[in-house]
Amino acid sequence: MATFTYEAVNESGKKLKGNLKAQNKQTAITELRGRGMTIRSIQENKATAMDFEIHFGRAVKLEDFVIFCRQFATLIRSGIQIDQAVAILEDQTTSKYLKAALGDISEQIRSGHALSKGMGDHPKVFPDMFVNMIASGETGGNLDEVLDRMAEHYEKEHKTIQKVKSAMTYPIIVLIIAIGVVIFLLLKIVPTFADMFLEQGSQLPMITRFVMGSSDAIVKYWWMFLAGLIGLIVLYRSFAAGEEGKFIIDQLKFKIPIFGIILKKAAVARMARTMSSLFVSAVPVLQALDVTEKVVGNRVIAKVLREAKNSLQQGKMLSDPIQKSGIFPKMVVQMLIIGEETGQVDNMLAKIADFFEADVDQSVDRLKAVIEPLMLLFVSGIVGVIVAAIMSPMFKMYDNFLN
Repeated sequence: MATFTYEAVNESGKKLKGNLKAQNKQTAITELRGRGMTIRSIQENKATAMDFEIHFGRAVKLEDFVIFCRQFATLIRSGIQIDQAVAILEDQTTSKYLKAALGDISEQIRSGHALSKGMGDHPKVFPDMFVNMIASGETGGNLDEVLDRMAEHYEKEHKTIQKVKSAMTYPIIVLIIAIGVVIFLLLKIVPTFADMFLEQGSQLPMITRFVMGSSDAIVKYWWMFLAGLIGLIVLYRSFAAGEEGKFIIDQLKFKIPIFGIILKKAAVARMARTMSSLFVSAVPVLQALDVTEKVVGNRVIAKVLREAKNSLQQGKMLSDPIQKSGIFPKMVVQMLIIGEETGQVDNMLAKIADFFEADVDQSVDRLKAVIEPLMLLFVSGIVGVIVAAIMSPMFKMYDNFLN
């Protein structure tokens, strides 16, 4: 889908400028004319690095999106018309992607289109779940409540994501530093002492011979290690390019020692929070499952949700495929069964989300308390081996010199 920049005049004679996404130029012209505009000029934008970021990354930061929801809700609650509220938010937002999207949405609203329709035209800015919730709010006349609910939803999602990231970032950074220190010692320090030891011609301890051999291998065959690393990265990316590969990778994420259980809890929390928010806003069950499947962020859980949708279409219970999958904790299944029996699935899903979000927080805090000293011990151990390999023959040489 291409992006077009246009200049036009609306039915009241006002000059308008903006951006529009369409399959081609003719489709864009038809869309603008459908809004009652007389087109002065229209040009297709060239692909840029910015476009690449929009299509392959999150266009708007979660914290910015939360602020947008809060401000939008306040404006609507204050009695300001939707098109005016959108224009106000467009003027004051600092996100260039959100600003561009709101500019186009503002024009669509003035042309008679619904707010949810305009947001649906910008899927990289407004997720499917958000668009469906807005459509529900427009139908029910409680748009301000929906926006507040969305702000709370994305605040909790952001907090959970940040917790998981913090749990995984620390050991990765320490590991990178450890590798860097080891490579520096093997390339710069060890060779200097190796030459000195070889000149002495004495028998070296096994640990020294091992470290010197490792140093020599890195110096001589560094290009092979680099080529191997690049090869692994290319192999991983090609494997992850297909749906089957992505599914297998998502399966393996849940099996990573220590971190896998945290990732699973975070995914369950996100699924439950999304479904609960959609159910509370009266989004139809099948549609809610379809939206949750797209935004849950894990293909293993998405597959279970597809099976749950098929189960409901066949008149069966929502909890059946979830229980059969073996992925979800028993507590999730039991609470869903209770929710179906009492007609309070939305409340049970909210409680599941609350529980697992809190559980992720506690798990990350406990993990940090354990992993910090372990990582320090790991780095100290590696450096200690290299230092021991250097110092052992030096002490032996010193003893021989005294004797």
